[in-house]
Amino acid sequence: MKRNLVILLIAVIAVAGVWIWDGSGKSASSGQPAEASGRVLGDIPAKPAPKANHFAPEFSLNELDGSGSYSVGGKRDKALIINFWAAWCGPCEVEAPDLKEIYEDHQAQLDLYAINATNYDRVRAAKDFVKEQGFVFPVLTDAEGVAGDLYKITGYPVSFIIDKDGVIRHRIEGIIDRKEWDKLLKDVLVS
Repeated sequence: MKRNLVILLIAVIAVAGVWIWDGSGKSASSGQPAEASGRVLGDIPAKPAPKANHFAPEFSLNELDGSGSYSVGGKRDKALIINFWAAWCGPCEVEAPDLKEIYEDHQAQLDLYAINATNYDRVRAAKDFVKEQGFVFPVLTDAEGVAGDLYKITGYPVSFIIDKDGVIRHRIEGIIDRKEWDKLLKDVLVS
């Protein structure tokens, strides 16, 4: 009898732990993202995390050309794609034309920040890559690897689609085709 009680107690604790720490960023009662104002998930404050349905971790980085800086985190006027890349990354080169086209097609509703892994790349190579690809969106440098660490980047390219409330909707590792991009962007683009 005592053994059954211990097993029951362990099961209850395990279920409670899964419910509290389900990792989805959704309120257990509503199935919706944690509210930005309270940032509460059940009784636990929702922490920013680099995965879907969590708030995007905050950072500020300088532009590659030194002309300014951009920040990520919190509410925004437009949805946002952040794309982590490196000049030596073959898949990044394959993906670049789609990113440029996506930005040109949706820039009224969407910002795009290309974040160069400057801590693993050369600035000259990054500048050449940007010029060659004809990027017209902000290209940021992550010289200290701060943003890469916050977003747990271990390979390139990696992209995040973030809605206007600052919630990550999709984490995309590697490259996807344009039709898949359009499908993933549909829920964050507002007419």
